[in-house]
Amino acid sequence: MPDTLDVHDLDDTTFATIPDDVCTKAALLHLSALIGLIGNGIGFVLAPLAFWLVKRNDDPFLDEHGKEAVNFQLSMTLAAIVSAVLMALLIGFVLLPIVLLAMIGLPIIAAMRARDGESYRYPATIRFIK
Repeated sequence: MPDTLDVHDLDDTTFATIPDDVCTKAALLHLSALIGLIGNGIGFVLAPLAFWLVKRNDDPFLDEHGKEAVNFQLSMTLAAIVSAVLMALLIGFVLLPIVLLAMIGLPIIAAMRARDGESYRYPATIRFIK
């Protein structure tokens, strides 16, 4: 069985022949969003975006995971802004912690799935980049 394939089937949920280094890079791509914990929070979007822009042409698996990570972080940033505005109606005080937990927890889950060579679709994500 070959170590790599020239083209990966992106519709398949498992990339059985993804090299370990590509899986590791995909996992790090998802975890790079956690850089947003440092500073003003913009790293949640910028770190995965920069990682994806640099590595997207290296492998279709990295491209898929990069788009997914960037789309999720953009969606969660939008959700955080809406939640902050909704604090005026008090519902934001419930929504904002949920959004923040998702911004931290779901990239960890995605990284574990990527490390195993699997596709991952974040829930409640607007597909800004297709």
